[in-house]
Amino acid sequence: MAKKKAFALRINEDMFKAIEKWASDEFRSTNGQIEWMLMTSLKDAKRDPKKHEKDDD
Repeated sequence: MAKKKAFALRINEDMFKAIEKWASDEFRSTNGQIEWMLMTSLKDAKRDPKKHEKDDD
């Protein structure tokens, strides 16, 4: 499993509530929903991380 990095995210309260609702509808945690949304966007832009690339932390 990929190493996870914690960071603070400032987000509009209404946007956060919408993401929380969407996550609940999809049976995901809010964090899981945000990760899914980001990965989907990366894949759509053909910028998703490759499995074999090493993370530079």
